[in-house]
Amino acid sequence: MEQYKEDFIDFMVSCNALKFGSFTLKSGRHSPFFMNAGAYRTGGQLLKLGEFYARAIHASFGDDFDVLFGPAYKGIPLAVATAMAYSSLYGKEVRYSSNRKEAKDHGADKGMLLGSEIRDGDRVVIIEDVTTSGKSIEETFPVIDAQGSAPGKVHVVGEMVSLNRLERAPDTTKSALQTISDRYGFPACAIVTMKDVVERLYVPGKADAVITDSLKTDIDAYYKEWGCGD
Repeated sequence: MEQYKEDFIDFMVSCNALKFGSFTLKSGRHSPFFMNAGAYRTGGQLLKLGEFYARAIHASFGDDFDVLFGPAYKGIPLAVATAMAYSSLYGKEVRYSSNRKEAKDHGADKGMLLGSEIRDGDRVVIIEDVTTSGKSIEETFPVIDAQGSAPGKVHVVGEMVSLNRLERAPDTTKSALQTISDRYGFPACAIVTMKDVVERLYVPGKADAVITDSLKTDIDAYYKEWGCGD
């Protein structure tokens, strides 16, 4: 596993963004872990978070994109922080853009978008925190595509999330990210997967490990029921 991935896993835990215990998800599933990007609340945390996203995007998509699109609301600070980090790490200026929940009908920046406009020929990377069902892309992709003069004039290079939960999306045996890739034709990637997390944090027989033997048993049981076929 690359060093930045190990560091990101430790970072998620230290910021309390990745928690272990017993959680009821929006889907109704009972999970032994939970990911919440809303836990990143300080300037220093957002600076580091943007760097991790930038490294993962660079590793997955290179520099061949123009815009980072962060869906409202959690995607807005992610896109801003990552655009700043990308400039610092790789010397490339990329624009950030986000959607508004309601279009602004006045001022120089009226319309559906916050930040940069999106034009014909733009190459866009979508950036989110985590996706379990893949439903959010059903709202996000049409917003991006509608910015072009015709369908397909704006090119979505791919999507990057922080964590691939590696569980089945509804009504399929595939993960949410694989479902997105199959449906929309662009790669949907994650900085790390839950397999990476377990590899990093589980130490068999170590009582003070982040993932103990008991928690590992709960995680294994969860994946036996909800694991994907990716």
